[in-house]
Amino acid sequence: MDSTRPDSGTIAERHRSKHREATADVEFGAWIDGERRTGGPKQGIEDPVIGESIVDVPQSDAGDVDDAVDAAWDTFEGGWEDTTVRDRSERLFEWAEVLADHVEELTLLECLDCGKPISQARGEVEGAIDTLEFYASAIRGQRGSEVPAGEDLHLYTKREPYGVVGQVVPWNYPLWAAAWKLGPALAAGNACVLKPASDTPLSTVRAAQLSAGVFPDGALNVVPGSGSEVGQAIAEHEEIRKVSFTGSTGVGSGVMRAAADRVAPVTLELGGKSPFIVFPDADLDKVVQAVADGIFYSTGEICDAFSRALVHESIADEFTERFVEAAESYVLGDPLDEETTMGPLTSKSQFETVTDYVETGKEEANLLCGGGRPDDPELTDGYYVEPTVFDGVTNDMTVGCEEIFGPVQTIQTFESYDEAIELANDTQYGLASGIGTESTSLVHQTADDLDAGLVYVNEYGPIMPDAPYGGFKRSGFGKDLGLEALDHYQRQKSVYVNLDEPEL
Repeated sequence: MDSTRPDSGTIAERHRSKHREATADVEFGAWIDGERRTGGPKQGIEDPVIGESIVDVPQSDAGDVDDAVDAAWDTFEGGWEDTTVRDRSERLFEWAEVLADHVEELTLLECLDCGKPISQARGEVEGAIDTLEFYASAIRGQRGSEVPAGEDLHLYTKREPYGVVGQVVPWNYPLWAAAWKLGPALAAGNACVLKPASDTPLSTVRAAQLSAGVFPDGALNVVPGSGSEVGQAIAEHEEIRKVSFTGSTGVGSGVMRAAADRVAPVTLELGGKSPFIVFPDADLDKVVQAVADGIFYSTGEICDAFSRALVHESIADEFTERFVEAAESYVLGDPLDEETTMGPLTSKSQFETVTDYVETGKEEANLLCGGGRPDDPELTDGYYVEPTVFDGVTNDMTVGCEEIFGPVQTIQTFESYDEAIELANDTQYGLASGIGTESTSLVHQTADDLDAGLVYVNEYGPIMPDAPYGGFKRSGFGKDLGLEALDHYQRQKSVYVNLDEPEL
């Protein structure tokens, strides 16, 4: 396994220096009604590379959520609901421009608290900005409709915002996931109360601060804190009319139950155990890398990870050999180094979860590579797990059916098309899937037969704001991204205007 280290000084020294640089002029905390809140108990935000705190962040509580909701309603009813789509579009573009001026600052924060390689962190910050710009444009093109019901009736539809919406985002894509929710919600005319993940709040809190003077105070509120208190308060709040949650299936079910008590609509983007089917005619030069990208990008902490490779038996040996070579080529090292291609897992708890799964996999299946920590002594304090590959896996094994959320790949073989589809769909999840083939007919037939909300062909990604993103079954319902997300943040109204005979 390759590893890399910075040119001078130890990794720990370098990170401590970057902690000071990233936090020197910023007070992190809740952003409510256009102001920072820095009181209350604090939690250290851990750098997963060295296991030390980057900065202490005040933790919000249910009272802060109440204050944020009150501020959001005051702003919404005080004029935000009456803004034009042009005004909201211009404000979103302005915020995106401010964030673009701070790309490197936000990238550093994302790199430090997530452990993402800095090139990936930069790409995701840029993706967040692109998402905001998409919704700034898309809202200008949204239309109602006229229903030709009769000569004496003018019937039309119009869309309106809900008012105040609550949003909870995960720790693996902090700023990008926040943009997926804030972009369409603000464009549609809502005021927002958003909870970032307690492990990785820094970039989202800073982005909210950078919205000062762009949106009216109270339109965008961010309340960092625990899911059990702040997340639950958002899910249960009587004055939040819509909830959008991204995270685990177990927690998402709880959010749904809480919102059901007040009949509030919910969008859920939850877990996955995504298959990639490699057909006999697949171009392995492309497909091996596509599957590797789909499980090792972001250290496998991705909800649509290609964690199950289903390979036709005629090419299984060649695919497996080449895939193991690809896995062993990843460069584990300091995420601040541009040459690093895999960083640590984001938290100690996730590291323990993944290593437990790896140990279970060693008992259930055949370990082909990885399964341990890198040899570099400079990485021993970080939450690093080597790219890990198992074969001899079946869908009833723990590593074959449960979401691991780490750099752990399983390889299974199939004989026929029907068997491939059966194996692929034999899961409680239905978020993403992949197809490796050079046959156009096979692509379209397989895409029809896969029970998943996303289908990637011969590649992993890209994820673009232009298209809806979301899954089936226990992967959730509703959509982030696409024009569909605007619909999810609006209520539709039908207006019947009965017309009399004209008289002069």
